[in-house]
Amino acid sequence: MYYSGKDPYAVRMAFHVGTDEPVEWIFARDLLAAGIESRQGEGDVQVWPSPVSCAETGDLDVIGPHQAGGQVLNIELSSPFGQAHFEAPAQAMSAFLARTYQIVPAGKESTYIDIEAELNDLLRNA
Repeated sequence: MYYSGKDPYAVRMAFHVGTDEPVEWIFARDLLAAGIESRQGEGDVQVWPSPVSCAETGDLDVIGPHQAGGQVLNIELSSPFGQAHFEAPAQAMSAFLARTYQIVPAGKESTYIDIEAELNDLLRNA
């Protein structure tokens, strides 16, 4: 997981799937934060909490180790190339979000964006 004040609305997740370059997904930090409390997201990215791992309930075939017990955060990603379901300890994801809010407080994201520079970049590349 990666967060930068240069892109204050976004959280990046990189997954190493056996290729030279990781597969990177970018989605809203607000989506991740809201997903810790309840099911959120429409379309390509959905996030929701659950009291136990799907591996423990048998709801999914999960490859690799998982944390037994404790609340987990489910992150489901879908694209035309496939679908993936990931789980992470909800407590660790909350700690990650807390660190992002130390970098850019919630509600202050727009003050970290240089609109003029962004527009110039867009026009230069058009």
